Amino acid sequence: MAIVVDLDVQLARRRMSVGEFAEAVGITPANIAVLKNGRAKAVRFTTLDAICRTLGCQPGDVLRWVPDGDTDEQGAGG
Repeated sequence: MAIVVDLDVQLARRRMSVGEFAEAVGITPANIAVLKNGRAKAVRFTTLDAICRTLGCQPGDVLRWVPDGDTDEQGAGG
C-alpha cells in the first residue's frame, strides 16, 4: 500500500489511548485498528476531519505516501 497512516505517532505525542481517541473521533476502536494497521481501503473526509480536529493536526501529519516496494511502509517518519 502506498498510503501509510501514522496514527501511532500522533497518539503517542499526545499520550492518548486508542480508546480515548476512538471515543473523541466517534468511531470504534476496531476501526482505529484497521486504520493503524494499514488495512483501510478508504477514509471518509468527515472521519479525517474528526481525526484532525481531535489531534489538532493536518491530514499530512496522519497520512503519508511512500513508493511501492519501500521497506519503511509501517515505520514512523516522513
